[in-house]
Amino acid sequence: MELIKPGTNINFVGSMKLSFFISLAMIIISIASLILHNGPNLGIDFAGGTLVEVKFKEDTTADTIRSALNTVNLGNSVIQRFGYKGDNEFLIKTEKTSSELKGLSDMIEEALSTAYPAGAFEIWRVEVVGPKVGKDLREKGMLAMIYAMIGILIYITWRFEFRYAVGSIIALVHDVTITVGIFSLLNKEFTLPIIAALLAIIGYSLNDTIVVYDRIRENLRTQRRQSLGETINGSINQVLSRTVLTSGTTLLVVGALFFLGGAVIHDFAFALLVGIIVGTYSSIFIASPTILAWETWKPSKKKRK
Repeated sequence: MELIKPGTNINFVGSMKLSFFISLAMIIISIASLILHNGPNLGIDFAGGTLVEVKFKEDTTADTIRSALNTVNLGNSVIQRFGYKGDNEFLIKTEKTSSELKGLSDMIEEALSTAYPAGAFEIWRVEVVGPKVGKDLREKGMLAMIYAMIGILIYITWRFEFRYAVGSIIALVHDVTITVGIFSLLNKEFTLPIIAALLAIIGYSLNDTIVVYDRIRENLRTQRRQSLGETINGSINQVLSRTVLTSGTTLLVVGALFFLGGAVIHDFAFALLVGIIVGTYSSIFIASPTILAWETWKPSKKKRK
């Protein structure tokens, strides 16, 4: 099955400068948002603290819940709706841990019972993460992504050439930065599942990039009379149908998770949606043109001869 007709010749390489400025603008906006927000909005997993999820049978508001919890000293706490409006689920998050709040679940239940009738709510879960554990998870999450990047650099250099590895790493940094930046712009929480999503994005984007790289290398061997730019452009066009089909079917699955999977995996699915779109874009407009830019800056031995 081919959505793109054979012989299609879209000038992707000709759009290299435009795509560079678009990507640069998105990266600058992402970094600026992170600076203005003092980094990503870390969830309980990384920041540490206590999270309580409460399910109400009738519609209520965060202000009503906060008023009911005045008797409980929660410190710097956040009360927000969880899921969709009709679900009537709320998250109560505080920086304090169970060592500071003995029997937090019982205290919240007792305080809410004074403002709501019996059976009007249920406490569904209580999660506690200490500050040391949160810091450890944060560091290990960052190390996981760094090790993944180093492994990719070594693998692509071994399988192709160093210039290909540089292109793939630039594309992956581009994808991760923009995804994290969008989370910062929307003030979405950065949790462990989001780290898992970023690692999945790295793998997906790399797979897409390797398919294009493989075709470029193959065409460089068989079409020696063409310039490098023509070869790169032709290679991207040749795998374009496969790229559209793969990305399209993956987006359908992730879209189903996003719209039907519920609030628990909503942010995880959103990260994947953004990552797949940005990753497909980067494999065409960032990773491949980087090879051409590298050749212009540092010609290969064959070209110098």
